[in-house]
Amino acid sequence: MNSYLVFALVFWLSAWGLNEWLVRQTFKDRAVRRIVNIAVPLIFGVTLLVIWECLVHGFSIPSILLPAPSMIWARLTSSVPTLWADFQQTFLKSVLTGYALGCGLGFAVAILVDRSPFLQKGLLPIGNFVSALPMVGVAPIMVMWFGFDWQSKVAVVVIMTFFPMLVNTVQGLSAASHMERDLMRTYAASWWQTLVKLRLPAAWPFIFNALKINSTLALIGAIVAEFFGTPIVGMGFRISTEVGRSNVDMVWAEIAVAALAGSVFYGLVALAERAVTFWHPSVRGGQA
Repeated sequence: MNSYLVFALVFWLSAWGLNEWLVRQTFKDRAVRRIVNIAVPLIFGVTLLVIWECLVHGFSIPSILLPAPSMIWARLTSSVPTLWADFQQTFLKSVLTGYALGCGLGFAVAILVDRSPFLQKGLLPIGNFVSALPMVGVAPIMVMWFGFDWQSKVAVVVIMTFFPMLVNTVQGLSAASHMERDLMRTYAASWWQTLVKLRLPAAWPFIFNALKINSTLALIGAIVAEFFGTPIVGMGFRISTEVGRSNVDMVWAEIAVAALAGSVFYGLVALAERAVTFWHPSVRGGQA
């Protein structure tokens, strides 16, 4: 058997045994538990990379089909200026701007919908319809309307993030029980006081659920929108161009940057959720 395949098998069995041992241990020290919670997925990820590397070399897979992680890393380190420019164009401009606008508008409209039964019955069905529109059909239209630069990608991201935030916020604002609302009326609380002190805190888990969903939708929307027209910069532009040139290692480098950016973005939103909704059972039950 090929030495690469033997090493992959041995490494996988060793890492599996180590992770099995770690997850079965009961550590009293809270700091040690946190380190173990980080180490387990880290070991799993490193194992996948090692197996990937060994399988590519062991089966002599052509790089145009599947480049090895070492080849992707070499491309990453040698193309930092290009990757940074693409990251700025796609993530810092398109994703963050569209995410803020889409989530902010969705939240504001949800407050208005909550105040108006007419909007609740008329706007939400339209929202469900629009959210089901295929992105590959919306993106070219936004490019025609707003041009080839990052503004058209922002428009796509706004459309993708607006309605998840709207629907989740409206649902969250109705999460408070009737008994709690009656208690607020007993205290002569106004609608605004009830919203701020009762209904909005009860809606935070739903709102953060939309924020986490939108953190991934925004990145996907911006990258796909760049396939339909963009200046000569951006993650989506780079992926489509390098595929045509058969530079698959550069494509995987862009994918790695996008995956890292999306994971960090999602993690920051999750940390904010834990800080804001520390009282919720789902957060208290998951704390180490």
